Amino acid sequence: MSKMSKVVIPEMPPLEREMIALRIANMLEDGSYVNLGIGIPTLVSNWIEGRDIIIQSEIGMLKCGPLADEGEQDQDRINASCQFVHELPGTCYFNVETSFAMIRGGRMDAAVLGALQVSAKGDLAGWNNPARGLGKTGNIGGSMDLAVGAAKLIVAMEHFTPAGEPKILEVCNYPLTAKECVDVIVTNYALIEVTPKGLVLREAIPGITAEDVQKMTAAKLIVADDFHEMEL
Repeated sequence: MSKMSKVVIPEMPPLEREMIALRIANMLEDGSYVNLGIGIPTLVSNWIEGRDIIIQSEIGMLKCGPLADEGEQDQDRINASCQFVHELPGTCYFNVETSFAMIRGGRMDAAVLGALQVSAKGDLAGWNNPARGLGKTGNIGGSMDLAVGAAKLIVAMEHFTPAGEPKILEVCNYPLTAKECVDVIVTNYALIEVTPKGLVLREAIPGITAEDVQKMTAAKLIVADDFHEMEL
């Protein structure tokens, strides 16, 4: 694997993880069934109060609520990150076989997953990080089923690695989870749509220009005609 060049990081503070989750929650449609993956995606559940959005945990819970505070935790109510969550009126529970029948059967209107890398074609790499030096060791979990089973796949991730390497590339050089499956990427700097013509930059956080985002991104970006500041 060739070493990736470091990205140009602007001085403007990036979004916090919770704000990435908020931007994604705002794009989810009422009445939709949504699965939230490990990491940043689980925070989306904190931003759906009062909305008609049904969150599914692949562990076997439908209509998950927000993350539970200390003292309100129940070990039988957990999300994909094994974090405690509230139940909501109408919450139901089932075994993991039923959960994955929903996922593989195309019952999820959207899935929100984290990623190690995303390519210009929407390929997703999220289960194995060769940079850790652990060979083929990794944990794909339910991500491959969600990547191809959900009607829409939204990736929630930071724009670059802690080492300053780009995570949005022309071609992924980590093992793939699934090919050409990502529809939208929301990072701590921008919102990018995957289209047949390429990656379209639609939004950037306040104080960040389209040129700034391109400098942080290893794949070529197409700036949308209606490119605008991200609203939360």
